[in-house]
Amino acid sequence: MAKHLTLLIFIAVFSATFGSPNFTFNNRYFPPNFKLGAATAAYQIEGAWNEDGKGVNLWDWYTHTYPERIKHNFTGDIACDSYHKWRDDVELLKNLGASHYRLSISWSRILPNATINNINEKGVEYYINLFKALRENNIEPMVTLYHWDLPITLHEMGGWLNPLLADYFADYARLCFEKFGEYVKSWITLNEPQSTCLGGYAEGTKAPGYTHIGEGLYQCAYVHVLAHAKAFHIYDKEFRPAQNGRISIVLDAGWPEPATDDESDLAAAQTEREFVLGIYANPIYLGNWPEVVIKNVGQRSALEGLNRSRLPELTEEEIHFINGTSDFFCINTYSTNYFTSANTVNESIGEPSYALDKGTRSFIDPSWPSNVTWVHLVPWGFRKLLKYVHDQYNHPEVFVTENGWADLTGQLDDTERITYISEYLSSLLDAYYEDNVNVTGYTVWSLLDNFEWTNGYTQKLGLVQVNFDREERTRTPKDSYYWYQKVIETRCLVDECVE
Repeated sequence: MAKHLTLLIFIAVFSATFGSPNFTFNNRYFPPNFKLGAATAAYQIEGAWNEDGKGVNLWDWYTHTYPERIKHNFTGDIACDSYHKWRDDVELLKNLGASHYRLSISWSRILPNATINNINEKGVEYYINLFKALRENNIEPMVTLYHWDLPITLHEMGGWLNPLLADYFADYARLCFEKFGEYVKSWITLNEPQSTCLGGYAEGTKAPGYTHIGEGLYQCAYVHVLAHAKAFHIYDKEFRPAQNGRISIVLDAGWPEPATDDESDLAAAQTEREFVLGIYANPIYLGNWPEVVIKNVGQRSALEGLNRSRLPELTEEEIHFINGTSDFFCINTYSTNYFTSANTVNESIGEPSYALDKGTRSFIDPSWPSNVTWVHLVPWGFRKLLKYVHDQYNHPEVFVTENGWADLTGQLDDTERITYISEYLSSLLDAYYEDNVNVTGYTVWSLLDNFEWTNGYTQKLGLVQVNFDREERTRTPKDSYYWYQKVIETRCLVDECVE
């Protein structure tokens, strides 16, 4: 108790200099059924990349084929070695008091060739043992079917640009529901399609490194929403009656704040929301692509001399099939940007470009605390994002499936992380109590320091430090782990909360 008290006093003093100016913490309790947990993903922690019958996946191939594209040529071959140390992870979650653990299944670990005619039973056994252990410790497994690690055979067929992938994904999803549905009641189909489609198939900054800047994102988005809908309908019709679970998709977005109150900046911020979040959320929660996306891409495609829009047109049958395929709204978010109009929708006609289709320009406030380009301490933006999701998509239940702080050292005295998470959780409570947003859970990223994609092990987001220099991958809880443990125990962010 003395350790917690000393830590809280230090945090209060530190936050006065590091945290948001004049920030006032919400002093209400978390609602009785509100869930507080932690997250990881298979490729980022499991390791054992070629053990026990596992097939090669996209990130295995990418890190081995293009080592120069990863900081310090790191790979996820061993990562946190959670394939062998999963019992340690469960113990950490149990001691933390986590209500749930968001994790993902490695498609190629259970289907080495991506198809259901070659099931790797050792991979199936690994996940069953893990899910059983979580349940035995009163931790709900919140399971993502796909977190970026596509089996290499499907990548060789065109990956997320090939509509046939939706059928392969549907087969894989059905198998997972059959094998693991006894233990898993919260399913997520796909993680962050915007990151996959923009980074992997448009800008080339993530695996597979494609640079189809004018149409790759749109084709990838089409295949994602179709694959998601197929998996949802399979669960809804074939498994929900007996298993009584629920299913959604995880979308990712920062908060686009208009740079000024000028009408053009207000429109630019809304356009950014639709091109980043709405392009996936609109078909699922409202039906069809957002109007501004259809208009802008169609308009620029015509001016570029194309016979049809670079945005695939959804048929009426597809609109109906995709619409309504979610039981709740999952959002990953880390930062905020200001947006203004770049006036490119009718100008600069030449090479097709997603950025020119949007016609927006972004910048950040240099005073916002940050260690990396994609995470900034802007808690008011988080609150606005939660309210926007609530208002825009017909008041769904909202679940924050990822949010966390990045540093470059992984030190144990990670007070910056505590400040970030505490301010974001406070803003979440503001959204719940003041804005009537039905937000029901929060999942910190991440339980462990892990392989952060092209950043390798240079960026640390874990509550628990992992020593990647030692073969045994030693795990050591940070100050943020003990702080979060106390928050989960007391259901409160301050010394004394009120009902």
